[in-house]
Amino acid sequence: MPGSAVATDAAGYRPLLFSIAYGMTGSVGDAEDIVQDAFLGLTRADQSGTAITNLKAYLTTSVTRLGINHLGSARVRRETYVGEWLPEPVVVSADRPGPAEYAELADSLSMAFLVLLEALSPTERAVFMLREAFGYDYPEVARAVGKSEANCRQIFARARKRIAPAAQAADTPPPPARRAEGEELARRFFEATAGGDMDALLDLLAPDVVFHGDGGGKARALGKALTGLRRVAQLLIGGIRRNRKLGVSLSPATVNGRPGAVLYDAEGRVASVLELEIANGAIQAVHSVSNPDKLAHLGPVSDIGLLPKK
Repeated sequence: MPGSAVATDAAGYRPLLFSIAYGMTGSVGDAEDIVQDAFLGLTRADQSGTAITNLKAYLTTSVTRLGINHLGSARVRRETYVGEWLPEPVVVSADRPGPAEYAELADSLSMAFLVLLEALSPTERAVFMLREAFGYDYPEVARAVGKSEANCRQIFARARKRIAPAAQAADTPPPPARRAEGEELARRFFEATAGGDMDALLDLLAPDVVFHGDGGGKARALGKALTGLRRVAQLLIGGIRRNRKLGVSLSPATVNGRPGAVLYDAEGRVASVLELEIANGAIQAVHSVSNPDKLAHLGPVSDIGLLPKK
């Protein structure tokens, strides 16, 4: 490890570094590995006597560049991904809290925002995310990605043009008042689905609500997004009824900074995670992750929804 003073200071940046790495990769496990690699690099630099004048900038740069390198191989894997791709959910539950860095994850890194970032090149993603989600100024962004400030301005403008206007809605965290309203709407949503109350559910969903499901070809999930008020409502109620027969219970949680829930089977194993995108007083989208590979960081994973191995 680095010298004690450096190690102590570095540990304080772990939540920020995890957030940046997760924003780059969309994977909890990969983000943790990247942060660990950054700390190992810091150890080597400290042992070699390298002078580090700005520890935060040093670590941010290390994590960002490791993330850019990681995306090269990750994109190849995602080209053959079965069904829709969603990021691994970051869950903060009242009764099963995760690590501190989960709680401090930038709440602008919603699932919808991370899916939009998939359309960008690794460098575009880093520039856009550091500037838009974390509020870094251009000199800081330029140092992190190894480009000039002028180049970073051009990259940011190009990235914003490619994914706007959807990005503006997807990455804007709700203010406290709207957040409380969203949590109340989420509570009513889960009550309506659990009770099979179609009329109540229809009142909560936006007319063009979209359901996204990620099973990765390993768990039951839709092959593509489902759109439409009544179709999504029927899917949700049907799913809850089926889960109830299997002894599945639901625990509200904060997922990627948004209202959501974790579904557990009768043995307390994680079956799936839901995240709700709420805006204008209605649920605009539901993201459901049931791919067991993306749930393992939350605990033992259920087998009730797994597809038979071929």
